[in-house]
Amino acid sequence: MSREEKIIATNKKAYHDYFVDETFEAGIVLTGTEVKSLRENKTNLRDSFATVRKGEVWLHGVHISPYSHGNRSNVRVDRERKLLLRKAEIRYLVGKTKERGYTLVPLKVYLSASNLVKVEIGLARGKKLYDKRDAIAERDQKRDVERSLRERTKGE
Repeated sequence: MSREEKIIATNKKAYHDYFVDETFEAGIVLTGTEVKSLRENKTNLRDSFATVRKGEVWLHGVHISPYSHGNRSNVRVDRERKLLLRKAEIRYLVGKTKERGYTLVPLKVYLSASNLVKVEIGLARGKKLYDKRDAIAERDQKRDVERSLRERTKGE
């Protein structure tokens, strides 16, 4: 990610619930008022996912709030939105999602350097409860090590 990109929304829960194996950058088909609403950071990626249907990738469950100054051109907040990917990437994703346990999860929505709205989707496998516990324990252990290092450097 270059420094010109502006992150609009991230899906922190995705990294908690899934192992993300690969990521893909996709364009997204939006209306004008949706883009304006995204520029105001009014979106939510929680509980969203992507599916492949008839050679096209669709994004479900992304909540983009109506634009504050919009009128009748505002659309439904939770409608399906088409993602723009290359054919080879779509074919690859079709093969992978047919494998047991793989799903497509949006990780973040951002404005690219050329002011286009992009979505980073991840090819992910679901975590089991014990995997989540291991991740939490590892994070706590790392935090304790950093804290003790910080205290040691303060004492010197």
